This record gives sequence, C-alpha cells and structure tokens, in this order.
Amino acid sequence: MTDHAHENPGRWDRRPPRRDGARRRGTSGARSGTSGVLANWRAWLLVLGLVGLNAFVNVMTGLDDARLRGVRLPVPRLATEEVTSAIAATIAAFVILGAVRFAPPGRSPLWRTLAVHAGGTLVFSGLHTGLMILFRTVAFAVMRQPYAWRWGQIPYEYRKDLIAYLVIAGLFWALTRRERQAPPAPATSPAAGPASFDVRDGASILRVPVAEILAAKAAGNYVEFALADGRRPLMRASMAQIEAALGPAGFVRTHRSWLVNAGRVRALSGAGSGDYRLDLGDGLIAPLSRRYRTGDATAVWSRLELERNASAPQNTGR
Repeated sequence: MTDHAHENPGRWDRRPPRRDGARRRGTSGARSGTSGVLANWRAWLLVLGLVGLNAFVNVMTGLDDARLRGVRLPVPRLATEEVTSAIAATIAAFVILGAVRFAPPGRSPLWRTLAVHAGGTLVFSGLHTGLMILFRTVAFAVMRQPYAWRWGQIPYEYRKDLIAYLVIAGLFWALTRRERQAPPAPATSPAAGPASFDVRDGASILRVPVAEILAAKAAGNYVEFALADGRRPLMRASMAQIEAALGPAGFVRTHRSWLVNAGRVRALSGAGSGDYRLDLGDGLIAPLSRRYRTGDATAVWSRLELERNASAPQNTGR
C-alpha cells in the first residue's frame, strides 16, 4: 500500500517519516469498523433467542421421536442436555464475535475472510463441545445419573456447530453492515455551538473546532492533524482512538493511516489499481484505498456526500 502524502509537498513532510505505529484492529482500523454494534445488547438478545429456540425445538423433537419409537425418555435429562448445550454455545459465540470483527465479509480480502472463519468454526465447535461436556458432567453428577461421551460424536457436533456458526455470524455481520451504512449524527447543534476536539501533546492541550480538522494521519506512535489554518499538531494516540472520537462527527477512514473529514472533501479522482485520491482543499490530498471502500468510485463519492450532508448545519432561511 502506497502512501500518497508525497503528492502534497510541504504539508506532512515537516515531521519524521511515518513508522506506522498505529495498531491495526481489523480492516477498518477501529474495532473493525463496527462502532461497537457487535457488542450491542440487541445482538446478544437475538443470539440468546436463537439458541433458546433451538434447545426447545430439540427437546420437543427428541420427545416426539421417542414416542414414535415407543421409547420413554426422561424429560429432565433431555432438557438438561439441551440447556447445557445452549449455555455452552452462547459462551462460545464470543469466538464468532471476534472472527466477524477481525474479518467482516466484504471488508477484508477474500482469502483472509475464508481463513479466519474456517478456523473460527473449528474453535467455536471445539469450545462449544468442551464446555457442553463439562456442564453435562457436572449436572448429571449432581443428578446422580451417568453420562458418557464418545469421541465419535465430534463430526456430528461439528456439523451442527457449523450451521450455528453461519447463522450467528450472519446476524453479527448484518448488524455491522447496517450500522456502517447508517449516516452519522450531526456533530453540531444550534444550542451547543460548534463541536471541538482537544489535541493533547504532553502537558499542552490545543482545543480545535472539529470542522477545522481536515484530516488525521498516523505518524509512528502519534497522530498528526491537518488543520484548516495550516497547523499540524501531534498527539500521542492510535488511529483507532482518534476514529472512535471523531467518527460520530463525520470523519471516515480512507486508509490504514488516514482519517478524513468527509465534510471537507471537494473532489475524488482515480489513482490507479482501484485506489483514489481525495481533495480536501488547501492543497491537501488524502488516499482512498480500495480496501476501505465498497463498490466503485460513484458509490464511494455517494457515501462521502451522505457523510458531508449529515454533518453540515441545516440552513432554514429563505
């Protein structure tokens, strides 16, 4: 990945060369671009509902099958088996959460997505099966009933866990995609006035209106801000932290080391190999990597326009 800072001489070259010390966290650079939606209680409520419904259906199916065979199954034992499996699956779902955050479909290379989720199914199934055996062993010991596990059940459990993985991962991904496509809330309000951001450099604090920040760029263990008045203050932080703070104000990640103010984007042009350049005015050019965009240039520009319109104050005058 090439850094397009050289296309803007005199703007970023007054600082030491970037060592890219900002830690990458997923493909979008900050919590995998999810804005925390994966940890939302609604997502986990749906997961609990799914595993609970599956446990209920399995109990009823087991009882019906036993009745058709003329066999009487003890309901407490069957219910215990399904409840322990459901609890274990819910705990193991954190593996799916991590995989979706690390390699969300459509936001990372295909090989990486397939590799991460293929491994995720194995880890999920192994953790689910291990916890299930542990819970059942303890539960049946308390009930003074025998419980035996056969290693030949592993392929059977993996087939079921594979389906559960796909369903839960699809749920998390759908919520992530929906959150990512939603326009951000305006960063200012008439009552509160212009929002500001504190650039902290050691003991000094520079309070800057958010609208005056053109972009932020990783510079080793620091982040360098490009201000509309030409200043370039540094702040010791990661790009993930800055994106979390400025994302709601209409800033978007365009490169692993760049965060731009969508409201200051003036033009978008091709840079070859699927990459683009963003003109932020004042001679500042930022890269738009193909790994941080969806669709073609028109779709990217539409998204930036949406961000800019959402962040711009509304003019109610005639």
